[in-house]
Amino acid sequence: MEVVNSIWSFFQDQILGMKWLNGLIGKGLSQLGLDIDSRLGGSIQFFLYDVIKITILLCLLIFFISYIQSYFPPERSKKILGRFHGIGANIISALLGTVTPFCSCSSIPRFIGFTSAGLPLGVTFSFLISSPMVDLGSLVLLMSIFGAKVAFAYVIVGLIIAVIGGTFIENLHMEKYVEDFVKNASRVDISSPALTKKDRVQYAKEQVINHEGTFKKVFPYILIGVGIGAIIHNWIPETWIESILGSNNPFGVVLATLVGIPMYADIFGTIPVAEALLAKGAQLGTILSFMMAVTTLSLPSLIMLKKAVKPKLLTLFIAICTSGIIIVGYLFNIFSAIFI
Repeated sequence: MEVVNSIWSFFQDQILGMKWLNGLIGKGLSQLGLDIDSRLGGSIQFFLYDVIKITILLCLLIFFISYIQSYFPPERSKKILGRFHGIGANIISALLGTVTPFCSCSSIPRFIGFTSAGLPLGVTFSFLISSPMVDLGSLVLLMSIFGAKVAFAYVIVGLIIAVIGGTFIENLHMEKYVEDFVKNASRVDISSPALTKKDRVQYAKEQVINHEGTFKKVFPYILIGVGIGAIIHNWIPETWIESILGSNNPFGVVLATLVGIPMYADIFGTIPVAEALLAKGAQLGTILSFMMAVTTLSLPSLIMLKKAVKPKLLTLFIAICTSGIIIVGYLFNIFSAIFI
């Protein structure tokens, strides 16, 4: 058992976490005459390490996930979801969200397409919640920083929120609160061309290197997220973070959720911020609530969604997601000893 634990620790720390890279960057900066124990030196080391590490992991993940995603074009996804009914359909829809676009704004066009195709509204909302909040990339990146327990727990609770939220909306029969242009859109089933393995590999490569690919869209948010994380990690006093987001503030989860909603980033941009907050003494559940709020309820995505659904349904969607995120945050704080 010790051998297995040692192998897993090596994989998590040196392969996923790339701790060797952090040491290498530290040595390089020291040789250049920079004191890495200073605020400036520590910030530069944190920035370079996280940008390089996340970029490497992100390129590999985008390639791998895009290859899988090539098997689930919108037309095939609609057919798959159409075969299931009841809560089973919500579960499949939430799981399908894990292999689709990385951010909420990218998920909304698919949500509109699924709704136009006549899929149950609750099923499409399960997809809409899970797609930005939970994906295979978030699982790997969270493992690289927080460990396997936190990563898997995050994915599981994200899927639970998506399934419960979609089921709740379905039971309330909110179809009349979908805008008419969505309900009346023409439903033309176009068969996707059969792709060879070579085609799928080419598609996955384009998502990494193409100027309109996923990496180019995501990378700016990584730079912003890592920059904010570097500032938090080296310039903001630990006592400030602990007083605001630590265990002494019973409203820390609510505050983190409300702060995260107006922001716009994907899971890759929020992870460096979460890493820095955790190091400064913020509670685990509070951090995860912040991440979920940013990825699921970003202001730009809500503006886009407002064009597809009426205010009452939009308000319900926000209320369900916000409540679920806050509950999950408090539960993680209560049971944080299990995960850390």
